[in-house]
Amino acid sequence: MKLGISSYCLSPYLYRAEMTIYDIIDWAKAHNAEHLELVPFGLPLLKEDGAINEGYVTSIRDHAEKAGMPLSAFSLNACVIKPTQEERDAELARIKKYMHICRMLGIKKMRHDTCSGQHPQGVNTPEQFEIDFPVFVSAIQELASYAAGLGLNTTLENHGLYVNGADRLIRLLRAANCPNVGLTVDVGNYLCVDDNPETAVAKCVGYADMIHMKDFYIRRSENMLPQRGMYVDGPVKGPQTRPVTPEDWRRQPLTFGYVGTAGKNNILRGAILGQGDMNIPRILSIIKRSGYDKEISIEFEGMEENKAATEYCLDTVRYFWDKA
Repeated sequence: MKLGISSYCLSPYLYRAEMTIYDIIDWAKAHNAEHLELVPFGLPLLKEDGAINEGYVTSIRDHAEKAGMPLSAFSLNACVIKPTQEERDAELARIKKYMHICRMLGIKKMRHDTCSGQHPQGVNTPEQFEIDFPVFVSAIQELASYAAGLGLNTTLENHGLYVNGADRLIRLLRAANCPNVGLTVDVGNYLCVDDNPETAVAKCVGYADMIHMKDFYIRRSENMLPQRGMYVDGPVKGPQTRPVTPEDWRRQPLTFGYVGTAGKNNILRGAILGQGDMNIPRILSIIKRSGYDKEISIEFEGMEENKAATEYCLDTVRYFWDKA
């Protein structure tokens, strides 16, 4: 097991211009992370005209090499369900562009989603999944073939309210049947579709090429203060437009970060590992006993101060891994 962090953990500092990606690399090294997974949030990897910002990309690679911090994977939100074939082709081309960024970074593993959140029309039923299934499989195969030509593996993550749940991801993976495609197993995201994380991790860990460790507080919806969040429609607190500048981000009011679930019965909120309602020791035991020996990334997304929270998450995983 190689324990590291996702740059997502510290992305608020990037948005507020309080850290650079180079600072995050150095922070990860100083806290004994064994690898760093990158997400594009807060990183100007593309220029305004859509071209790859080659100088910036290579500077990240060079700084990581100098710091002795392996860049393990790149994770990209994507959705291949589009109204027209032209739009679908454009999305596939966008994903392929990030594959070239991975190669420039020296990264050998890239997660791309087939539908990051929920279905664009909010239809997340089994019947709709059957309709979209051939589109998903075709996209996975096309992207896997392209990735292979660049020396990359790809992964599919259980993400959002639609392409999530152990059974759907395993079915997609097996139908695509590509040797360079595995799973990014996010132990917490299963809750978004009311899947039991322990059962789901046990099903999926044998297919895993990356694991995301996170924890959630789980509460009944009717017991929570109404607030707008991901998949939750509540009253708006603060500006409704997405912040753009660092100053905009600094003015953002603190929010609870609610995540609604597919069944609409529960509200999730990110927690420091071991402090939420998930059975983190049991999940880590399942992973360890499976023989998994690849990367695990901390993916903290709670309200607490991100540096301290991420450090506590690292310590928690190390502690329970050793006990498992």
